[in-house]
Amino acid sequence: MSGRMWGGRFEGKLDPRVDRLNRSFAFDRRLFGEDIDGSVAWARALRRAGLLTTSELTRITAGLERVRREFAQGRFSVEATDEDIHTAVERRLSELAGAAGGKLHTGRSRNDQVACDLHLWLKKACDAACAAAAGVARAIVGLAERAGAAAVPAYTHGQRAQPVLFAHHLLAYAEMLERDRARLLGARTRADVLPLGSGAAVGSGVAVDRRALAKSLGFARISSNSLDAVGSRDAALEYLAAASLLGLTFSRLGAELVAWTSSEFGFLKLGDRASTGSSLLPQKRNPDAAELARGKAGLLLGRFVALATALKGLPLAYNKDLQEDKEACFDAADTIDAVAGGLAATLGACRVVPEACARALQGGHMLAVELADYLVRKGLPFRRAHATVGGLVREAEKAGVDVTALPLARLRAAAREFGPDVARHLTLAAALGSKRARGGTSPAQVRRELAAWKRRLASRK
Repeated sequence: MSGRMWGGRFEGKLDPRVDRLNRSFAFDRRLFGEDIDGSVAWARALRRAGLLTTSELTRITAGLERVRREFAQGRFSVEATDEDIHTAVERRLSELAGAAGGKLHTGRSRNDQVACDLHLWLKKACDAACAAAAGVARAIVGLAERAGAAAVPAYTHGQRAQPVLFAHHLLAYAEMLERDRARLLGARTRADVLPLGSGAAVGSGVAVDRRALAKSLGFARISSNSLDAVGSRDAALEYLAAASLLGLTFSRLGAELVAWTSSEFGFLKLGDRASTGSSLLPQKRNPDAAELARGKAGLLLGRFVALATALKGLPLAYNKDLQEDKEACFDAADTIDAVAGGLAATLGACRVVPEACARALQGGHMLAVELADYLVRKGLPFRRAHATVGGLVREAEKAGVDVTALPLARLRAAAREFGPDVARHLTLAAALGSKRARGGTSPAQVRRELAAWKRRLASRK
């Protein structure tokens, strides 16, 4: 025998090059908690099925809890035969529990065992990613509160378009994060299915109560098809998809933070606690966390594509290609955690610079649409109003002034509907205040949204 759990029909040693490629303990060891949880539940299921005695169950569960402590305390001793977390736990259990440990794998395959471990882990990973997104959302809401009445240009096509409250712009990312959260919760729902009891491919050979097993492990449902249960990884792929979209939100926010903290914009002043310096340029204050939020989005997308490619065309049921799921998922979870923490710290260290925000609102004909809306309120069709104001903008550009600087006489020459009251509509306060429809940037609407976000996020602590 080779000393491995599957070595009975083999002679000689495994080629070390194959062994090296085959091993996964280096990364799947982080599943030790899930593997032990699943093994304890399986042992109890075997006892209910009459396949273990009470004494054997006691020795097995005591041994597994000792293995858990050894892993948690960094005292687990790795052996050459420990090719993955599952064989390592079982090998150590047999050392501690004797012959009883050899009964634990009755009716169970590593195929359904690893799927169960992964589903347990995925549920926690989805919860952790939701918490990470909420942490960034709280930091966004905090910065939006600190922004107060500061307004900045809203951009379309990279060009200044209309004034917007800075808080309103920031809260757009809170909305994006909320959709990311919903996708993660959806992925969690699909992972909340017990694969254990499916055997290697066609089901377990022992009559365990899978519904009781699912309840003991906190699963909402049991899998209905053994081949699907051991041979599918769409739960992992869906988690990676949701993580990738969360990463894209982080990336877009990071890109704006890089711009807003630059000298060219200067809307935000980045605090020392979230800044790094230059090895050459002593004046530099670099937003590294925001930049890395952009860069890490590519890593997350790459992990999704890598697993999707590994799954493409795989026949049922289990294939060793499926081992590629864990590194992708673990790395995505670590990346989300790191990026979210860096972004939350960066947002928390930012101070709004109202003077720079106000300067950015000068020029650019940013209140041109207010002129068009004024004409509409006076009864002109919008298309005619649009064309009229477009002509006025053309004249203003030739004169080198903003369209709002044109005299009333010139406005009336273009449209006699313009009256002396038009000046009241051509202020920043009037422009912002007119966007009173739900979802707009009026101060009253933004105050309501801020209050709603604070309540929502407080309820998730």
